Amino acid sequence: MKNDISVRLTDKIFMNGSRIIPELFGMIADDDEAELLLAMPGTPDQLAERLGRDHAAVEKMCKALYHKGLAFKSLKGDAVSYKMCRDLVQFHDATILWSEAPKAYHDLWQRFMEEEWPRFAQLFASLLPRPFTRILPVETAVDALKETILDIDSASAMVRNAAVVAVTSCTCRLIAGKCHHTLEACIQIDNAARYTIDRGSGREISKDEALAILRQSEQEGLVHVTINKAHAGHFICNCCACCCQSLPVMISFGAKINDPSRFRAVIDPGRCTSCGACQERCAFKAVEEKDGLYRVLEEQCMGCGVCHAACPAEAISLIPVRPPEFIPA
Repeated sequence: MKNDISVRLTDKIFMNGSRIIPELFGMIADDDEAELLLAMPGTPDQLAERLGRDHAAVEKMCKALYHKGLAFKSLKGDAVSYKMCRDLVQFHDATILWSEAPKAYHDLWQRFMEEEWPRFAQLFASLLPRPFTRILPVETAVDALKETILDIDSASAMVRNAAVVAVTSCTCRLIAGKCHHTLEACIQIDNAARYTIDRGSGREISKDEALAILRQSEQEGLVHVTINKAHAGHFICNCCACCCQSLPVMISFGAKINDPSRFRAVIDPGRCTSCGACQERCAFKAVEEKDGLYRVLEEQCMGCGVCHAACPAEAISLIPVRPPEFIPA
């Protein structure tokens, strides 16, 4: 029975055909919890009536599912309603940060990322009109673009404009463990921060702490990624090319699941010392060397500015190549 229920949960988050996602659901939810998830959305009273169960038991189970990351709260007036995780992204990000998650659960997630995710990522990329996320340029490059930069292009502006900020561990590095980059590096903003604090899956931080995380991430060569909308966004991930959910499938399989920033890097040949730091740092293989000269491959540059941050000669700058309207409203 558990397997059938797990498959139904899998189908509900649009992962039909996955072999591993049902295993993940089966590991984190028993049959009673799975039936409750399938009955959502609703308040505990509504769900108890729908399933013919005791209200107190249903309310307790709803809270447990929220803690695990399988359910999310929704306030309607004074009543708290619960809804099941909407899609793979929510299931991935929320349950991996479940504080009691066993190592076997994280290992199974990593199996999914290596065995199944590349195929699903390419499928999603072909079906979605625009990627869910987009690249943000590094702040050192933003500082040099004062006349053309907008708040929607600036990670630090998003932090400064936020009412509440929190930080969580990077879910991708948590399960993959392929590098030694900073683990506690995913910045949550406003509603996402409130959710993180309420659930206990991260901690509230000051804006200065968040800005320090951005600076540290840039020093490490990490790529800023946020939601692909023209509002402030609700998270800023700082991604590596080895563990990340999106960057490796973009680089190795060409899945367009991240939009570029509005900018592109350019190298000033008069200032370039041919040290190669830009090529070494570029996650997208967008820097080419020929006869000791380096240039940016325009079609591959995602406008992250990591090369700019790495250049000791300050020979790299970012130029705007897409209008503000490029970012979906």
